[in-house]
Formats: sequence, structure tokens, C-alpha cells
Amino acid sequence: MIGSPSWWRRRSLQVRITLLTATVTLGFLLGLAAVAGDNLQPLLIGSVDDELSAQLDIAKADVSAGRTQSGSAVTVRVLDTGGGPVDGLPPANLGPTDVRALKAGQPVTIGGEHSRRWVGTVVTAPDGQQRLVVAGAGLVGFATAVHSGGLWLFVVASVGAVGAGIATWLLVRFALRPVARMRGSVRALPPGARLPLPDSHDELRALAEEFNALLARQEEGAERLRRFTGDAAHELRSPVASIRVQAEVAVTNPDPELAQETLSDILEEAERLSALLDGLLALARSDAGEVPPAEPVELVSEVRAAVARMPADAPEIRVSGTVGTAWALATHAEVELVLSNLLRNACRYARGEIVVSVLAARSTVRVVVDDDGPGIASEHRERVFDRFYRVSDSRARSSGGTGLGLAMVAEAVRRRGGRVRVGESPDGGARFQVVWQAARPG
Repeated sequence: MIGSPSWWRRRSLQVRITLLTATVTLGFLLGLAAVAGDNLQPLLIGSVDDELSAQLDIAKADVSAGRTQSGSAVTVRVLDTGGGPVDGLPPANLGPTDVRALKAGQPVTIGGEHSRRWVGTVVTAPDGQQRLVVAGAGLVGFATAVHSGGLWLFVVASVGAVGAGIATWLLVRFALRPVARMRGSVRALPPGARLPLPDSHDELRALAEEFNALLARQEEGAERLRRFTGDAAHELRSPVASIRVQAEVAVTNPDPELAQETLSDILEEAERLSALLDGLLALARSDAGEVPPAEPVELVSEVRAAVARMPADAPEIRVSGTVGTAWALATHAEVELVLSNLLRNACRYARGEIVVSVLAARSTVRVVVDDDGPGIASEHRERVFDRFYRVSDSRARSSGGTGLGLAMVAEAVRRRGGRVRVGESPDGGARFQVVWQAARPG
């Protein structure tokens, strides 16, 4: 159906612009034609009145001077104040109402098959008598002229709308030609290539620049996904292979003590594999944009709870320099993930002590984790938050890291508008600082 929105959406941009332009132009020109048609009759009558008034002025001067009326294409009559003729000619076919209007200086039109227009004025003759001098002209063909003029105005409006539609069609076709060329370039664009930018600095150049930026983001995302998939496959291969080998050893060896030791190793590798899968799932959800609503979280109690969850063989962890309470804008799960991963990382590298501080400011809240381990060299500090990146497993007190802990910390803090950075602690080890936006207690 032509009037349905679906029909309209299926049309091309060129067709829609042309139809809109032709419709608007037609409406505008028809409106002008209607206004001109309504004013055509008053315009013609006004021109007749002007000609009659000019002849009336001449006749007025003649009557006042007592001269005889000269011939003219306009009929000039001299009447008494009652409308009777005093010029020796037949009655002027003017009724009492018409006479009163003429004496008041108002034009009148006598209808009928042969309409006439009259104007008049009262003049004093040389003998002191009041005379009504009127001038009239026939309106033969007047109605036909008005009708034909209005009809031609509507015809001209329609032709103008059609012309505007054709001109718009051609102009839009010409204007969209670079877009068609750009579409062909996009269709034939090889992987890794970019659209050529037009020489003119216009909307098409801006569109091409935005499209090239979109291609760059897509390629970056695809490369990041390929790298992430490869790293994940590599990381998953190690625990799976280890579990398989140890299971084969346990199956083929009947020694109960060796089987028990092997099962313990399998359990450790399974826990590592489970932690790796949990980390991958968390990062995948974050990449998909699944962000739960933030709420005020009290960090001091969360820090103490995270310290209590550390294993018994962990280095000494001291909570120092904290305020009474400090509220951050996040979620309990995110804060627990950040603190647990930072403390586990510190436990893996610390030699004897870990210090955790919570520092509150007006608009931010910081959590600082210091360890007395070997620290992180400056060339590695920017990359420790990358996924699957490890500085050196040989520096840790114990192996088993997945390479995702710090990446999840950075992602959890970043999506709340915070930041995380690493530096050197006063004890020579590593210092991790996490900054959240401060929140009011709920």
C-alpha cells in the first residue's frame, strides 16, 4: 500500500527526497494559486474602479462648469439626487439602494447577464442644484476571465511541481553519485585496506573517515579476539594435558601412595583449570558489556574479609593506615574480585610481609597493596594488566597463576570509571594502587 510506512521505507533515498520535494512544492504553489485566485477578482474590479474614477473626475468638472459631457468608452450619466436622469437620456437602471451607495461614494455592481460597475459623486451645478454624476462600464467576460485565470494558476502550479520533482531527481542522482562510488569501493575493499578519502572536505569525507575508523576498531577487536582465543587455548592445554598424564599414571600404577599423590596433583590442576575458566567467563561477560548497577561498598571491612580468606601459609598481611570507613561506588563481587586477586598476587611474590592501606578522599577512595618481593621492572608495568601476561614464573613463591588475575582487576576497576596502576613500594617490592569513585553510604 502506497501510504503505508513500510512502502515508504522500501523506497530509495532518491525517490523519497523527490517525492517530498514535489509534494512540498505542489502544496506551496497550489497555496499561492489559491491566494492569487481569490485576489484576482478584487484586482480586476480595482482596475475598473480606477478607470471609472478618472472619468468621474472629468465628468465632475464638466458638470460643475455646466459643460456638455464629451464622448468616452465609459458611460457617464448626470442624475438628480433621487436617481432620475437630468441629462435627457433613459433611466440608468439604478435602484434606491444603489443611488444611496453612489451618493455615499461607494462603488456598486449591477448584476445580470451584462454586469456593470458604477461609481458616483454628488456635484453642485451652476444653477445651485445638487446632481449625482455617475460613471459606469460593462464587465463583459469578467467572470470567464476570473475562472480562466484561476484555472491557469493551478495548471502552472502543477507543472511547476512536476518540474521541481524532475530537477530534484536529477540533482539528488548527481549528488549521490559519490556515495554510489563509495559503496562500490566498500564492496571491493580487500582485508586490511581502507577507503580512499575524497579531496573535498565535506560530509562524504567525514563519512569515509568514520568508516575507516570503524574498520580499524573491528580489525583491532578481531585481532584481540584471535589473540585472546590463542592464549586461552594455550593456557587451557597445559592443565588439561597435565591432568591427563597424571590420570594415566594413577590408572597404570597400583601403588596407593603414588595414586594418592597423583590425585592431589590432579586436584590442584583441576582447581587451576576451574580458576582459569572462571576468569575467562568473567572477562567474556565484561567484554559483552554486562555491567551490574553500582552500589556503595564499604572497603575497610571488605579488605579485612579478603585478608581473612588468604591461606594459612601466606605471608603476613598487615592492614595499615586505614580510615574508619571508606565507601566506593562498585559492587561487592567486583571489590571481592579485585582484593582477592591483588592479595593472591602479592602472596605469590612477597618474601615476608604485605601491607594493605585504604585511603579516602573527597571524590575518590584508594586501596594500596605493598609487598616486599622483587618488584616489577618498569618495562613490564604497563603490560602486567594484559591478559595471560606473566613477568616471570620463577620469581613467584609458588606457581599456578593463570595470567588473568590482574587483567580482571583492571577490567573491573575500569568499567566503574576508576584506574589501577603499579609502581615500587617503600620496601622495594611492588605497589598496586586501585582508585574508585567515592560513594555515600546507602
